[in-house]
Amino acid sequence: MRLAVFAVFLFNGALYLSWAARMPTLAAQVGATEATLGLALLGASIGLALTAPFAARLCAAVGARKLVVLGSVVMVLAVPALAFAGTPLHLGLNLFVLGACGATVDVGMNVAAVAATRALDRPLMPQFHAGFSLGALVGSLGAAAAAAAGWDLRTHLVTVAVIGAVTMAAVIRSVPGATGEPAEARQDQRSVVRRPLLWLLAGITVLSAIAEGATADWSALFFVQERALSEAAAAMPYAGFSIAMVVARMVGEPVQRRLGPYRLLAGGAVVAAVGLGLAVLVDAPAAGFAGFALAGVGLSFCFPVVMDLAGAAGRRADGTGGEREIGLVTTVAYTGFLAGPPVVGGIAHASSLSISMGLVAFVIALIVPTAWLARNARARELSRAGAGSARP
Repeated sequence: MRLAVFAVFLFNGALYLSWAARMPTLAAQVGATEATLGLALLGASIGLALTAPFAARLCAAVGARKLVVLGSVVMVLAVPALAFAGTPLHLGLNLFVLGACGATVDVGMNVAAVAATRALDRPLMPQFHAGFSLGALVGSLGAAAAAAAGWDLRTHLVTVAVIGAVTMAAVIRSVPGATGEPAEARQDQRSVVRRPLLWLLAGITVLSAIAEGATADWSALFFVQERALSEAAAAMPYAGFSIAMVVARMVGEPVQRRLGPYRLLAGGAVVAAVGLGLAVLVDAPAAGFAGFALAGVGLSFCFPVVMDLAGAAGRRADGTGGEREIGLVTTVAYTGFLAGPPVVGGIAHASSLSISMGLVAFVIALIVPTAWLARNARARELSRAGAGSARP
């Protein structure tokens, strides 16, 4: 079960970065300018944001395994279809479908991961999310190797899709599945959006997503403009950020057991904010490299721990549940990825990249009080549940 869920996360990350890393080739293929390419890429974001809440409802009805199957089947067909796009509009429509598939698999794999953590009674969510990060690294390296070998886009993406399909077929039976949501739970759908706890958890993911998106999109330019590094050297801090995130997630289980989820979120935010602050305030490339690595370590736990907490907030007496809660948090989290990079760019245009990245460090620091408020909200929910129960 554990290996199967890890493989789904790996599959999702690898397929996503396999096409994203070939974006220059895709742009040339469809004749996209910077403006039309930006609009086409918006299709993937819209597909993600619009599909996530529906995916959560479908997951509650049919279970995580069937949802992962649905999203994966369409994804392995949609990825090669990108190689046949002839216009920016066609590319944007394909990316919309891929975004919808990504949201479907994303919700399903997180619900399956929560089920695995419950069955094994271990805080494994950081390790599962490390699978996505590792898959993204594999996908990007594979894309680089395909380009270096002179593979055309169709050969590359068809090969990736076939490998992904074989991998999913091999592991899907071991992915946890649910029989569906009880009727009494379906009748109380609106209660999910009325819970302050879930909005606070979603707020943590938004803050983290803003920071991750800004780091991915603006780190290289920051080191070129503000630290006078070459383009090749400026790519290294984000590589260090990504590697640090993967390593921290892989070894995070004992840390989470020792600190607990809320202290881990707050402590990680402090580490990340200090790291990014170090990169901004100390005018030395070495400090920047170290700072971005610290930011990767600190932010590595936000998404997996919040997904774990969202699943726990929706757990039912029979040990199932959490689909809608994870769907809500996931949907809100995407707004951070959508809004973060352009906001940072706008601030940088009005001032400088150093100021805008410093504000990102402040955004990360806001996770600390948000985590504290979420812990108190959860305590109040448990207190009310205990008061209304006949159990001691």
